Amino acid sequence: MARTLDTPRPTDPAAGRSAPGRRFRRAAGKQHHAGPLTYVLLALAAVVSLFPLYWNLVAASHTGERVVEAPAPLLPGPRLFDNLTFAWNQVDMGEALVNTTIVASLVAVSTVLFSTLAGFAFAKLPFRGRTMLLSLVVATMTIPPQLSVIPLYRIVTDLGWVDQLQSVVLPSLVAAFGVFFMRQFLVEALPVELVEAARMDGAHSLRVIWHVVFPVARPAMAVLGMLVFVQSWNDFFWPFIALTPDGNPTLQVALAGLGAGNHSVDHAIVLTGALISTVPLLLVFAFLGKHIVGGITAGAVKS
Repeated sequence: MARTLDTPRPTDPAAGRSAPGRRFRRAAGKQHHAGPLTYVLLALAAVVSLFPLYWNLVAASHTGERVVEAPAPLLPGPRLFDNLTFAWNQVDMGEALVNTTIVASLVAVSTVLFSTLAGFAFAKLPFRGRTMLLSLVVATMTIPPQLSVIPLYRIVTDLGWVDQLQSVVLPSLVAAFGVFFMRQFLVEALPVELVEAARMDGAHSLRVIWHVVFPVARPAMAVLGMLVFVQSWNDFFWPFIALTPDGNPTLQVALAGLGAGNHSVDHAIVLTGALISTVPLLLVFAFLGKHIVGGITAGAVKS
């Protein structure tokens, strides 16, 4: 009977080296949970971010003398509704809210629309002088807005638009930052093959933009619209020049004439007006924040 010798199998040197790789892949599939330190840091960041808003509410509930005293109050006082009523009636805050909503909405919609169209052209449409025109658009971002105030005001005066909302809306219909932002997004997010396939199927330019460009650019359009809306809502420099507090003021122009007395300024009333101007933005983010974040994350996942 023949004996069978059990010869040991040769060990593969690469097998030992692949074990860490397998462990890494197994660890990559696990869901990592945040530790206590992470929650502490997040809570601290939330407190630091929300404290200015909280103190604005506290200051709006005290008298002007109490606000400027040291130490400053840290708990709400009893005069919130009185200050709200006084601030609302001292200047026409209702009209200012409506005007600001109209201006910010029109500026945001027009900037998103025109910036998306221009960004698509610079990103995917070949035409002569594209690089030079894009460089000129980006170069306009380096020009301080104060340099254009005098010629812009003369144009508005000649057109008879002083103290009219169109004097604030029309100069802001498109922004160089928006064009550059949408161009950078569409360069990576929109394959040129997708545009060519739509054209081969017989789609004209407007159909390509509506059915191809806009769906792909929706996350960036949501971000740009949010940024432009907030910037237009808080804009003060040009509206303060083109509008008057007694005519068609926006919120920031109305706040400029709020709380003024004979020899002093009531800081509690001013901060009450600032609170009134902040609440609509908070409501917008409370109701639309989920949709905005959902649109942003929808463009962050690639198959």
